[in-house]
Amino acid sequence: MLEIDNVSCGYGHKEIIHGVSFTLQAGNILCLLGANGSGKTTLFKAILGLLPVTGGRFCFEKNDIAGWSRRKMAQTFAYVPQAHTPPFAFTVRDVVLMARSSHLELFSSPGRRDREIAEEALDSLNIAHLADARYTELSGGERQLVLIARALAQQAQVIVMDEPASNLDFGNQIRVLRQIKKLAAGGLTLLITTHSPNHAFECASQVAVLKAGRLLAHGCPQEILTERCLEQVYAVPLQIVDVGNGNKTCIAAMHRE
Repeated sequence: MLEIDNVSCGYGHKEIIHGVSFTLQAGNILCLLGANGSGKTTLFKAILGLLPVTGGRFCFEKNDIAGWSRRKMAQTFAYVPQAHTPPFAFTVRDVVLMARSSHLELFSSPGRRDREIAEEALDSLNIAHLADARYTELSGGERQLVLIARALAQQAQVIVMDEPASNLDFGNQIRVLRQIKKLAAGGLTLLITTHSPNHAFECASQVAVLKAGRLLAHGCPQEILTERCLEQVYAVPLQIVDVGNGNKTCIAAMHRE
């Protein structure tokens, strides 16, 4: 469905991503892992058309997306940032309704169907009771769920999430990851970044590991996320523990020699 084909990109004359390639099928979750500065957010910006590529291409359903209009991009890709501070205390309902702008004509206003779609998105994430609350007064976890609802209301086929569980307490991290798995089960395709290998073990169908802007590994998390691979990426000793039922978790081995 989504193909990243030998892509290179960066800022000005400084290349950050060097010849990265992987594919992502419909209904799957790909988790992009890497240390700070490895190029995760830069790659996301290029996928979303916010940065030009200096080599390679992005294809969606075998079509090169270079030259797509902003409207077509917004109807195909939705973006959930890791943090968002609005310029005004909009209600949650209005924040979600803004996602419908890519489906409206110039100078038109959201209609009845647009409002129904926004309400359905809130209800699907069990946050309909927050519809009239001020977005600026919500907790971090609630805000993140609202941003996911906004992406759903956009009715895009691919949702790109930049560290969706960052800055959340443990309980809200689990709730957000559960919603991500639920979205994929409903047929959406998700591309997410995280600093936690455990998040990849929890929800990812595939992982792509970046190091210094290059693809270090790509494949099933249970096979790719080994101690050797992760120690290469994060430069700290750690241990992968089998917790049963085919599941694994990663813990820091702080005192290992």
